[in-house]
Amino acid sequence: MFRTIDWSGGAVVMLDQTRLPAEVIYRRYERAEEVAEAIRSMVIRGAPAIGVAAAMGIALGMKEAGGSSMVDLERRMENLSKVFAATRPTAVNLFWAINRMRRTFESTRGLTPAGAVAALEKEALLIRDEDLEINRRMGRHGEPLIPESARVLTHCNAGALATAGYGTALGVIRAAVEKGKKVRVLADETRPFLQGARLTAWELAQDGIDVTLITDNAAGHFMSRGEVDLAIVGADRIATNGDVANKIGTYSVAVLARESSIPFYVAAPLSTIDLSLASGVEIPIEERDPEEVKRAGTTRVAPEEVTARHPAFDVTPARFVTAIITEAGVAKAPYEKSLKALFEGSS
Repeated sequence: MFRTIDWSGGAVVMLDQTRLPAEVIYRRYERAEEVAEAIRSMVIRGAPAIGVAAAMGIALGMKEAGGSSMVDLERRMENLSKVFAATRPTAVNLFWAINRMRRTFESTRGLTPAGAVAALEKEALLIRDEDLEINRRMGRHGEPLIPESARVLTHCNAGALATAGYGTALGVIRAAVEKGKKVRVLADETRPFLQGARLTAWELAQDGIDVTLITDNAAGHFMSRGEVDLAIVGADRIATNGDVANKIGTYSVAVLARESSIPFYVAAPLSTIDLSLASGVEIPIEERDPEEVKRAGTTRVAPEEVTARHPAFDVTPARFVTAIITEAGVAKAPYEKSLKALFEGSS
């Protein structure tokens, strides 16, 4: 299993996902602001991985200021929290990780600055290690939902590359394969960043899992022909009522799955569930640079003068979601009750 993100010699090391699959390049970041820019520019992406990166970025930034007083460190923590919170507004794991690092810092009040910095580094590494274990537990809970022989459609990338390792939606697929089930994956390309083509297809091929790439607008075709048994995706934020924010195009896949009587599953850790939001209407949707839509990589595919829109995410209403798979178990409608019960059971 390759490492998506690591801590090495007092620096953050990331697999540059903008260069896959052509090149496997690891970037080394020694400043917190560089880590924030890596999140913003999608060198690293995927809600759980963004949370890990933010935690490590904060630890790195506090390490940079390690010779300061506790008062100075407190100011630094406030600034770093704002810097990382501004990188990707939809992924709630980002804010979960920032708040966890803030609580850790608050708990170091009686320590020296060096002790506080060491505690933050330890916490960031713990968040990374916990994420890997959470994904494996998620896989174990989700695997029984996969038939012995299954053709699975997935959208975007919710695998090892979107997490500290193993994956959420792809973690469920990996767990099924490890159980000896015969799984074939249809990965749609996921415009405009092509995470399905560049990332999902790449990492499944690395693991020897049967994967076929399709265009985004072919999903309905394969469903209508009976060539898909289920769809499974990750999530960037889930509201209390089970509405799911995920990569743009997820809503379309869910509607097509319902029309074709195909189960539509979402796999995400508890840290992706935002019980402060009643429904998906309240989830902030990131809009990225329209130029990303008008280009394929560095090649222009639309007239320069044409207006474009680039929402990075959409919201799938809970009525289209068959079940939500977490590390604490599987939730089904009514989600207001089942999601809260998962939190209560895990505490």
